[in-house]
Amino acid sequence: MRLTGQPAVKVYRGFGTPTQLTIQGHVLALSPLPQRHYQQRLWTNMVDMLRLFMVRPMAQVEVRLQGTNVMATTDVDGFFRFDWQPAAPLLPGWHPVQVDLIRGSAKEAVVTGTGDVYVPYATQYGFISDIDDTFLISHSATKLKRLRVLLFRNAHGRMPFDGVVRHYQALSLAGTNADQPNPFFYVSSSEWNLYDYLSAFLQKHQLPVGVLMLSQLKRFSQLRQTGQNKHLTKLDRIARILAAYPHHRFVLLGDDTQADPHIYASVVKHHATQIRCVYLRQVGPAKKAEVLATIAPIEAAGIPCCYFKHSAEAMQHSSTIGLI
Repeated sequence: MRLTGQPAVKVYRGFGTPTQLTIQGHVLALSPLPQRHYQQRLWTNMVDMLRLFMVRPMAQVEVRLQGTNVMATTDVDGFFRFDWQPAAPLLPGWHPVQVDLIRGSAKEAVVTGTGDVYVPYATQYGFISDIDDTFLISHSATKLKRLRVLLFRNAHGRMPFDGVVRHYQALSLAGTNADQPNPFFYVSSSEWNLYDYLSAFLQKHQLPVGVLMLSQLKRFSQLRQTGQNKHLTKLDRIARILAAYPHHRFVLLGDDTQADPHIYASVVKHHATQIRCVYLRQVGPAKKAEVLATIAPIEAAGIPCCYFKHSAEAMQHSSTIGLI
C-alpha cells in the first residue's frame, strides 16, 4: 500500500505579509508515501485514493519552526499552525520553511518537513476560489457520483471545465504582470488528505500556483463523507484571508452545487469594500431561482456578480468590467 509507519511532518503552503506569516501542517504517525506514477487503471487509482485516508495523526506533540524558537503543539488531528513574525521583513514571493518534530527535554529534532510560505506582491487584486465544480469537474451535488469519480480517477485523469484554465491564468495577471502575479487562494470543503492530489491537479493543468486552505483531516472510516464538511468553516478561512490583506480587492469564484452562494453573500455583507466581483458557476438548473435570490443582495451592494454556465461567459464578463 506504500504507507510509512515512520513519523512524518507535512507542511502546507503558508501565506502572510512581510512581517506576519501563517504556516500550517500535520504530524502523522502513519501516512502514505508520495505518489510517483499516474496510471489510468481503475484498481490502481482506487488504491492510491484509499491510501490518502490511511492516516494516523499524532496528537499533543511539539513542533518547532526551524531556525526559530517558535513552537506549537498539535491538536487531536495532528494539526499545527504557526503565526510567525520574522526577525526581518520578507520580500514578496515564495520562501522555503522547515518544521521539526521535537522530543525530549533537549527538544531535539527527530523528523523534519519542508514547505513554502507566500508573501504576495502589492498588486491590486487577490482571488479566492472554491475547487470542486468551480474549476474541477467533481459532481459534488451527488455524493455517490462524486465518490466514484474521486476513487477511480487520479489527479492527472481528472478534468477542468472547458475554458476555466484560460480564465484563471488571465485573472492571475489582472492589473499586473507575470513577474508579480496576483495571489490565489483555493478554499475548499475537501479534506487535507487531498492536498497532494489537488496540488498535482493544479500543476498538471497549469492553474495559478496558490495557497490551498482545506478542511479537517478524515480517517479511512470517514471516506464516504469526503467533501461533506461543515461549509461555514469556509467563511472563517475566507475572513482570515481578507483580514491578512486589507489593501487587496478580492474576486470570489465558486459554484451553485453546495453553499458558495450563501457564503459569498455573507462575505459581501461583512466585507463589501474588499470584494471586486463574484463568479458562480451554474452546474445544474435545479437551484437557479434560489441562487438568483441569494445573489440579489450582492448586486444591490453594487458588486458585479456573474452567474454563468460556461467559462467563456465569465471571461467575457471579466473583460466587460475591465478586470482583464
